[in-house]
Amino acid sequence: MQSADPRHFFETDAEQEKRQRRGAKAGNKHGNPIVLKSKILAAVPDPRWPSSALLVAESAGAVRLVKLNDPEDTKTSYRGPTAPVCCVAVGGPKSGIIFAGSWDSNVWSWDLATRAPGRKYVGHTDFVKAVVCAMVGSKDLLISGGADKKIMVWDIATGARLHTLQDGEVNMLSIQDLAVDHASSTGEEDEVSLLSASSDPHIRRWKVRLDGWEQVVVETASPDAPGTDRRTILEHETTVYKLALDHDGDEVDLWTASGDGTAKCLSRQRNFACEDAFHHGDHVRAVAVTDQWVITAGRDEDVKFWDRTSGKLYCSLVGHYDEVTELVVLRGPGGSGERVCSVSIDGTVRTWPLEKAGLDAAVKVQEKPVEEEKKEVCGEGLLSAEEEAELAALIEDDE
Repeated sequence: MQSADPRHFFETDAEQEKRQRRGAKAGNKHGNPIVLKSKILAAVPDPRWPSSALLVAESAGAVRLVKLNDPEDTKTSYRGPTAPVCCVAVGGPKSGIIFAGSWDSNVWSWDLATRAPGRKYVGHTDFVKAVVCAMVGSKDLLISGGADKKIMVWDIATGARLHTLQDGEVNMLSIQDLAVDHASSTGEEDEVSLLSASSDPHIRRWKVRLDGWEQVVVETASPDAPGTDRRTILEHETTVYKLALDHDGDEVDLWTASGDGTAKCLSRQRNFACEDAFHHGDHVRAVAVTDQWVITAGRDEDVKFWDRTSGKLYCSLVGHYDEVTELVVLRGPGGSGERVCSVSIDGTVRTWPLEKAGLDAAVKVQEKPVEEEKKEVCGEGLLSAEEEAELAALIEDDE
């Protein structure tokens, strides 16, 4: 059996140092880690328990239910793909279907309650990296984006592909994220507004109908270039990994996370021009916002809390020992944020408080010396050494 242990292959001094540092860090208990046996590439709240459960996408080829109030119970999973699952969403009739995009170029689905496999949506020719659900008229739609540089719109009930969205003017690279923008809706039920982010720095806006689609083009009001069409939102220097709409604010601004090391607030009132920038450093893979905080995380492994009013860094929480791939704010019955979860390539789900007293306490705990004895938390995944390298390349893709 071929080994996936990196120590059995040539390593540079930098790679050895990184592996040793992560090994020394792996045993920490910050954020009350729930340990899974494979890398976690994405996560969303479970709509049945939105304040206490996540559905996570695993590199082992499954979607897994993680109950924060019962961390030992991680046995419930949705299986089918034999390749890593890159993204996950819940939607369809009564929000009762799980959708998962995979390395195998397909979107898989399951009944949320029974775990019975559902329809498979076949059409992409490369990794499916983003999935969202929407409703147009009375029809439930699935929208997927892939490394094949295409956005596809599907009829959930029939599996028919309705549209393939591409930018005919500005080269669109691998899709990184999709977001349904209800605040940009015209009030008509026969169309939905969509935002897309990709490995190029451009954010695009789309209008999707059952009988067609269009890319949103806005005439700029700039005195330097009056009458110029603005086809994209260009506020970052490189890959935009994450799009988040601010449901705690009055204007539902757009928040972004980028490989240029920043998270930004793009003002809806200013036609999505940059209002605030938060310089996290290194690649920022995830951003989440509440009425008090802007929370960022990414390749440097730390979860950073920024005061939303002042823009100043309030604290940086350590715990993860590999890249953080997603931040999820868990909300109570009233819709207010109760806590935030971070998931990572290190295979852990960690939970952090949102109140200042809790954050202050977490910082004090992290200032204590780390225990000498480390618990081994890295289970052997289902990937070969070549697949591990390919996954690392996918995560680090900036083109």
